[in-house]
Amino acid sequence: MRRDYFELDVTNVDWYGTGEPPRQPAVSIDFYGPPELLRERFAAPTGELLTADELDVALRLQGPIDDPDTTGVVSVTDRLTGDYVLELNVDADDVLHFIGAAREYGRSIDVENGHYEVDIGIEDEHLVTLEKSTFLVYDADGELLRGQSLIPSGVEL
Repeated sequence: MRRDYFELDVTNVDWYGTGEPPRQPAVSIDFYGPPELLRERFAAPTGELLTADELDVALRLQGPIDDPDTTGVVSVTDRLTGDYVLELNVDADDVLHFIGAAREYGRSIDVENGHYEVDIGIEDEHLVTLEKSTFLVYDADGELLRGQSLIPSGVEL
């Protein structure tokens, strides 16, 4: 599936770093390719859609984390099989800002590592909404960056 089939929009992060009251960060991912392709990838063996607990979200950096021009790839994978459900190219700074907002929001609601929402649609049709608390960040060499990742306490990787 082509990465340019996807469009990403982030909301509820403007408050982060400004002292304003935290709000739950959210990301919308719209798909503009063959609809059956994305539906197949989101289908569990039972035919139902995969749930938030069955999916992992990650950012793979394409360059140094401290370079403001570094890009990355956001991926959603099936936790059981490891298969990619979707991938899209992003500006790494924007995603790292989003993760910081999710962490701060989590602290504001007495959750150690934050929560965020992912809404996925096919053009104008809603497909699934996921409530997530984990967002893994990997450097360009594939090493997990624990300090930049959103990992709930008690979770071992």
